[in-house]
Amino acid sequence: MRRSLLVLVTAIAALGLLGAGLAWFFDRPPARPGAPRAERLWIALCADCHGADGRGSWRATLFLIRPGDLTDGATTGRQTDQYLVDIVKDGGSPIGRPGMPAFGAALTAEDIRALVAYVRGLARAPRVRGSS
Repeated sequence: MRRSLLVLVTAIAALGLLGAGLAWFFDRPPARPGAPRAERLWIALCADCHGADGRGSWRATLFLIRPGDLTDGATTGRQTDQYLVDIVKDGGSPIGRPGMPAFGAALTAEDIRALVAYVRGLARAPRVRGSS
């Protein structure tokens, strides 16, 4: 009886520690206090795959998704703002990038434009001619 109780308590404690460790490991960092809306949206919706800094996340790698380095101005700078708006709004499936989810139903047009501006800030990339 006493040994069974000890095994049960130890198992419950081990499961609790495992759960707490996983919660800590998978928790994303919060946006900094007073952060602009675009940064808060980025952390809430984009950072899981793209990373808080835009260089990609290990979480995406777990699911074999390669979101790319959004801080690379040579790559990001070639994309028009409209392309970035469309991929945030409609997701990547229409253009052959099925790992990127669509956020058009959850975000306003203003929020999407703010996220595009935030991505531009991550890359510090020059704008492509013809972008809005």
